[in-house]
Amino acid sequence: MSRRLVVVLLVGLALVAGGFVAWRVAQPETPLAEALSMTPADADRVSWTDWDAVRRELDAGLDADSSAEDVRSFLDDAFSADLSSMSALVSSAPVLQQEFGFSPATLEWELFAQSADGAVELMRVSDEVSLSGVADRLEALGFTAPEEDDGVWVGGSDVLSGIDASLTPELQYVALLASEQLVMTSDQAPVLERAVAVAQGDGAAADDLAELGEDLGEATAAAIYDGAHACEKLAMSQADDDAQEEAEQLVTAAGGVHPLTGFAMARLVGGDIRVVMQVEDEDDAAGDAEARAALAAGPAPGQGGSFTDRFRVDRASSQGRAIILDLHPGEGGYALSDLTSGPVLFATC
Repeated sequence: MSRRLVVVLLVGLALVAGGFVAWRVAQPETPLAEALSMTPADADRVSWTDWDAVRRELDAGLDADSSAEDVRSFLDDAFSADLSSMSALVSSAPVLQQEFGFSPATLEWELFAQSADGAVELMRVSDEVSLSGVADRLEALGFTAPEEDDGVWVGGSDVLSGIDASLTPELQYVALLASEQLVMTSDQAPVLERAVAVAQGDGAAADDLAELGEDLGEATAAAIYDGAHACEKLAMSQADDDAQEEAEQLVTAAGGVHPLTGFAMARLVGGDIRVVMQVEDEDDAAGDAEARAALAAGPAPGQGGSFTDRFRVDRASSQGRAIILDLHPGEGGYALSDLTSGPVLFATC
């Protein structure tokens, strides 16, 4: 074999290997990361539920043929385990199963994204769900079919109320992306159209929220907020005057903290809780990690009692601008649902 041919072959192999590495790097590492890569950039908060992981944890033998009552019983168990609080579909799920042909019984995951302009629901359905079958059901339910397969099915409030009063308004407009096994819904057609474009790679995704999601790992359920939403909804200003005064003293004693530019909290596979808080300057992250860990191991003004009644802090660390608290919740608690709305002292801005 000539030297030139050997060089050409080696270069070719290197290019192939390099392309494979680039492809591997480009792939989302978790279902949450994949969902966030399809979330519109204007989202300021998202709620996440990995229904496949929930069914595994609860050993739930559900499928497309499960009854509405089976789904309702499953969701009762999920609520008791603090696994369903991030879902926007709980009240609608039995009717979804019976009438639409999909529900948490057959969803792989669900992500509910909200912004100032509106909200959109992204749902990855399992392979056992035929989206052409879902399309047939939508037509039978009174939705108006789009001209294109990936267009928006138009329902509206009258169609939904005619099906069942329990259905969330977020199901008024529906898009089916067969190549992704993705169902997307919203209460506004223009919002859904823009979101579909993002999911198909034609628009900006929520990179800031995705950065927070990367540090969560394998999340069964999660809430992710941008800085403005976190500093408003988790603020101690929602507590009474006495709780605010106590909080100020506790923050001062802990050494002070810096404002957050993002917040995420997840119940991980296995049951532990991870909190990710982001600050503007990474030089401040290590000090904030120490201070916020101290706050998370003490009184919980505005929440009542102490955070130690709810969880223990196993580990506090920082990575770049991110502060990471790993928590072990107590038995029978609802740490995720309780601490993703304020006031939350250790997430104060």
